[in-house]
Amino acid sequence: MTTKKAPRRTERIFAFKVLYGLCFNPASTSEELQRCFLETPDKPEGQTLPDGFAWELVYGVWSKREGLDSQIGAFSENWRIDRMGKVELTLLRLALYELTHRVDVPSKVAINEAIELSKVFGDDKSRSFINGILDTASKALEDGTLARNTTVL
Repeated sequence: MTTKKAPRRTERIFAFKVLYGLCFNPASTSEELQRCFLETPDKPEGQTLPDGFAWELVYGVWSKREGLDSQIGAFSENWRIDRMGKVELTLLRLALYELTHRVDVPSKVAINEAIELSKVFGDDKSRSFINGILDTASKALEDGTLARNTTVL
């Protein structure tokens, strides 16, 4: 009998929870990251190892965080990274990673998923803030001023 894979939204929610937790207790090595991943409650069904879509998102965002933050800073007018809420920053990192590094995730899906997660985890102003930054990033991808990096981790 094969183990049923969790839907991508479920895995994305779990990845968000892991990444949000890292805002308070950062991992400095991939081993620490794996431990955080495995110790985060509410793992998707069948998730017993650091693998699959959720792990790819967590590891990808964690390993590319500095570059993602630089891009977020460039697209967020009048907002410094250190002044952004942790929920919003985590959602922006996750979505921007998907926009720029995951060819299997269409831009509209990455943006929509971030907005949907902001409805659950953010406040009333989160949606428009996140949408504005991600819309600008998406347009930059379309016009070539932001490159898509398809390097597999």
